[in-house]
Amino acid sequence: MDLPRKLGAEALGTMLLLTTVIGSGIMAQRLAGGNVAIALLANTLATVGGLYILIEVFGPISGAHFNPAVSAVMAYRGELQKSSLVPYIAAQLVGAMLGAWLAHAMFDLSILQFSTKVRAGMGQWIAEAVATAGLLLVILRAPAGRAAAMVAAYIGAAYWFTASTSFANPAAVFGRLFSDSFAGIAPGSAPGFVVAQFVGAAIGTVIHQALEPRLHPAGHPNMIEASGEEQALGGASRQQ
Repeated sequence: MDLPRKLGAEALGTMLLLTTVIGSGIMAQRLAGGNVAIALLANTLATVGGLYILIEVFGPISGAHFNPAVSAVMAYRGELQKSSLVPYIAAQLVGAMLGAWLAHAMFDLSILQFSTKVRAGMGQWIAEAVATAGLLLVILRAPAGRAAAMVAAYIGAAYWFTASTSFANPAAVFGRLFSDSFAGIAPGSAPGFVVAQFVGAAIGTVIHQALEPRLHPAGHPNMIEASGEEQALGGASRQQ
């Protein structure tokens, strides 16, 4: 059975993604001397590089979702077996928590902690909806073989053009609430982020469907060809 291998890839990939996000945030905060802009820039660059590599490495195995919202959309579209959705999400959440703990261990911090960084308000929620809608649109429409670079570049940009610094991932929210660091989010702020992310994922999916070329009755594309249907999920390969 191939599912355990895919779940292992999702758990490990999500763990390393959260280790990258949280660990680089800790390092950036320590070295930036209180300059939040420099710290965010360093955190962004590390996340972009790490995300690209992780998608390339784990995409051929599991699709490199690392994100419950992405997995939910792929299950809805029939690109992921619906029976695999809950196990995928469970693997992602466990991996995210372990990623936070690994980052703390590397920096000699208390392993078990919760964030006190409040991130709330309509602007934050709108930002998360926008960030997640854009992420799903990029994933669904990226040409074959280009999704890894495009997803990484989009997340890097969204760190700066969204008020929330673009979590765009319920698993990332879950992992970050276990870290009272630069990248953390207080547990009380998490539900609003997660709801906004799933709303954004739905919006991104609807926009993608609206942009899909319509087929003539004979089955030929109307003037343009579909550009992203055969591409990799989350950046590397779609899983059936």
